[in-house]
Amino acid sequence: MFARPGLIKGMPGRNVTFAFRPVRWAMGCEKPMEMKMPKMKTKSSVKKRFKITATGKVLAGPGNKRHGLINRSQKMKRTNRGSQTLTEMDGRTVKQWAPYGLA
Repeated sequence: MFARPGLIKGMPGRNVTFAFRPVRWAMGCEKPMEMKMPKMKTKSSVKKRFKITATGKVLAGPGNKRHGLINRSQKMKRTNRGSQTLTEMDGRTVKQWAPYGLA
């Protein structure tokens, strides 16, 4: 794809140069107008699978509960009920995937 003048290239927030477009004002002078960055998108899977608590922790449903339960121990099935809190590093990753939070 060929770059056209006036468009912003690259991923949002990474080495982006703002494009300036002259705007005609009264008396014939030109003033550069700054283009706005596009909104970042939230990953759709994050909206469905995670919740953020009031303190900022990330809750997730445990895995290994869909099929093959006859092969799992009763203790494993019991401890995987409800939701679990992710570790701090995994929570940071999930929050990056949801830049505006989860409502």
